[in-house]
Amino acid sequence: MTTRPARSAVLTGMRDCIPFTLVIMPFALLFGVLSNEAGWDLLQTFFMSVVVIAGASQFAALQLLQENAHFLVIVLTGLAVNLRMAMYSASIAQHLGGAPLWQRAIAAYGLTDQTYGITINRFTMFPETPTPQKMAYFFGAMAVICPTWYALSLVGAVAGQAIPPEYALDFAAPITFIALFAPALRSLPHVAAALVSIVISLLFAWLPYNLWMLLAAALAMGTGALLEYRLERRRG
Repeated sequence: MTTRPARSAVLTGMRDCIPFTLVIMPFALLFGVLSNEAGWDLLQTFFMSVVVIAGASQFAALQLLQENAHFLVIVLTGLAVNLRMAMYSASIAQHLGGAPLWQRAIAAYGLTDQTYGITINRFTMFPETPTPQKMAYFFGAMAVICPTWYALSLVGAVAGQAIPPEYALDFAAPITFIALFAPALRSLPHVAAALVSIVISLLFAWLPYNLWMLLAAALAMGTGALLEYRLERRRG
């Protein structure tokens, strides 16, 4: 593996991720603003964004902390929201599993909705790409997504109330997920899991402490896995 193909893969990953910064920016800004409203200082906001680097979990945890929810409820909710990362890991391992351990460790840290969505689409289109180039592409995506999240979280925390409410920054979260995963709903298990999560979320939105997330995530994953198992048996 020469340096030139690796450098080219990094630059391609960076280029492909740039459009998604347009929705990550307001999402990160919103987290910073809300953390400021919750009374967090800049170090707390930055620390959470760097360590957790999972927007949905950060928002859920921040809300539950403000509601004085029990520690276990906060942890379980964060884990439930991030359970999708386990599925992302299993999916992407077939492409990056041959890389050195230290590279896989860095990739595990940088595995987000955006880096996964961009890279898995690329790897599916070009499955014969050598593992070093695939990893370089992933690192290129990380190099755009992660610093953007860190920096804009801090900007939002500094700006605080200075950002007008009519900007409606909370639109970024649903747009990000729609843009990333709507094109990936190509199989019946994926569609079924998405539908179950939507229905359960709407039916049980009244549950306290965002417990509807736990229920929706568990039932959606169970539905997708069961349907995939049955389809595989039928094919077999």
